[in-house]
Amino acid sequence: MFWALCSAIPVLLAGASGELPAFPRVQVVPLPLCQFAFEVEGVEVLRYHCDDCVSKPYIFPLIGPAGRPVVRMGHPHDPHGHRHHLGIWVGHRDVNGSDFWSEGGGTRVAHVRVEEVRDGRDSASLMVCNRWVDAAGKALMDEKRTVTLHALEHGERYLDVALVLAPADGGVVLGKTPFGFLGVRVAKTMSANDGGGTIRNSEGAVNEEAVLWKRARWVDYTGRATPDEDNGIALFDHPDNPGHPTYFHVRGDGWMGASFCFEAPCTLAEGETLELRYRLYVHGPNTLPESIEKHWALFRNAP
Repeated sequence: MFWALCSAIPVLLAGASGELPAFPRVQVVPLPLCQFAFEVEGVEVLRYHCDDCVSKPYIFPLIGPAGRPVVRMGHPHDPHGHRHHLGIWVGHRDVNGSDFWSEGGGTRVAHVRVEEVRDGRDSASLMVCNRWVDAAGKALMDEKRTVTLHALEHGERYLDVALVLAPADGGVVLGKTPFGFLGVRVAKTMSANDGGGTIRNSEGAVNEEAVLWKRARWVDYTGRATPDEDNGIALFDHPDNPGHPTYFHVRGDGWMGASFCFEAPCTLAEGETLELRYRLYVHGPNTLPESIEKHWALFRNAP
């Protein structure tokens, strides 16, 4: 199945014509069961999963500067009810009335093919095509997704998720909901409720009551990655996204997401596309809001 889905993957390396390409410090390594390891200097720091056995692609783990995962699978106190919390994932609660957020309803964000794998000195990317299929087997949306890892100093990193969504057959309505598109389940020890972590947003608000369902350029979750070291993960909304700054759905139990359709539904007519860009900034301890804002500004100006 892996080779049926992922064969003939083009791998691109930076280098002048006729010269030996520079050795890629950051690589995407295809693995069995349609999984892809992103490595920095030979060490895996995240894994992208898109096998047929999952209802939607997801990323787990994502390793922080302390060497521990900054995300987890499932809610620590409700593993069955929140089994759709798959580390880092893309979904939506209402696509033409179908739920692509929860598990068990028969919908799938199905992996179709790999378009490109690109390795490099400071970053590596994976471009895939997905199809959003309802419980009756009807394709509702086609998606092109690009996942890019940028290696920074001191074990910090950026993870970019870029989406291009288009109706598969006729128009599509993305219903009003706080669930979708990008979701993140933060590690238990980093959460506010279980680990004493702290939530902040770009507007200076702190923790769930002040941050929940508020517009912001970014939201940051920082807490203990080890007994002695804090790590953090900040979710950035790009200013080119429609409705920026977006609403954020953030809880003290370790959940955060960008709520694209929080205020109103979004209709895509046949032939139209929706393009969205998000960045996760994985950072070490003592990272001030002013520093996070500077990193967001780099994302704002990134090509």
